[in-house]
Amino acid sequence: MAYRRKPDWLKMRPPSGRRFTEIKQTLRDRDLHTVCEEANCPNLGDCWSGRDGPGTATFMLMGDRCSRGCNFCDVQTGGMESLDPEEPANVAEAVAEIGLDYVVLTSVDRDDLPDQGASHFAQTIREIKQRDPEVLVEVLIPDFQGEPEQVRKIIDAEPDVIAHNIETVERLQWPVRDRRANYEQSLSVLEQVERESDIYTKTSLMLGLGEYHHEIYQTLSDLREADVDIVTFGQYLQPSRSHLDVFDYVHPDAFETWRRVAEDEFDFLYCASGPMVRSSYKAGELFVDALLRDGKSVEQARAEARAAAGN
Repeated sequence: MAYRRKPDWLKMRPPSGRRFTEIKQTLRDRDLHTVCEEANCPNLGDCWSGRDGPGTATFMLMGDRCSRGCNFCDVQTGGMESLDPEEPANVAEAVAEIGLDYVVLTSVDRDDLPDQGASHFAQTIREIKQRDPEVLVEVLIPDFQGEPEQVRKIIDAEPDVIAHNIETVERLQWPVRDRRANYEQSLSVLEQVERESDIYTKTSLMLGLGEYHHEIYQTLSDLREADVDIVTFGQYLQPSRSHLDVFDYVHPDAFETWRRVAEDEFDFLYCASGPMVRSSYKAGELFVDALLRDGKSVEQARAEARAAAGN
């Protein structure tokens, strides 16, 4: 497919500002990685600049190389390195230094490790909570090959939100995702968290990959059947010419329609939906923060998150 020019609504503000520089230096000093940088997140400038607060970053654990090769993702594949035993403590120290009260942790896939890195992930959650129990921790986890004992390690570490991304509709799982990932396996991870804990669950779908409307409806239905609490929609953006082509640039009005469908028809607690929305998105974090820290109603938390996002 020929290269598609991005519409005006996908123009991005380049990263800048004092907080952006401070956060970047803190991460470099501790040899830490963020998915914000590694995956070329379009919101990096807004989140790191922290115009309305202390700034936020999504820490990527277990290195910057993934054992899988999803065709939508810009994270490097192969050349796996040993885990850094100091990383959990370093992340906790960075969270304190930056001054975050809501932190998001994610990771590469580490199929090369006996437990796919679940223990390392869990230890990082504990290090942050031990340093400051008031920090809210959201984790965006791999599928851990669908092994319940590994998912249970994350649950037992007691983060405040456990996210795992379904990424796309069932028909497009391949070629979008690595063949070791699949729709049912991802649903099983989310179902397990809901079944074995009262931790909020969250997932994300990319649009613009060639999905049909009825397939999005079916995915939302399947996610609610699994009792998933929060869902996000964002536009797939091609990281490079070697990645999957963009099938379509979805108009912002369509994203708003899907937000209403998710919240009003399927009764998700919250849906962040827009061309630039990603799994870790400030409006979604503000929604959870209002629920957990301030004890506000779902309606109040939604309204504040919408206002913060400017819509």
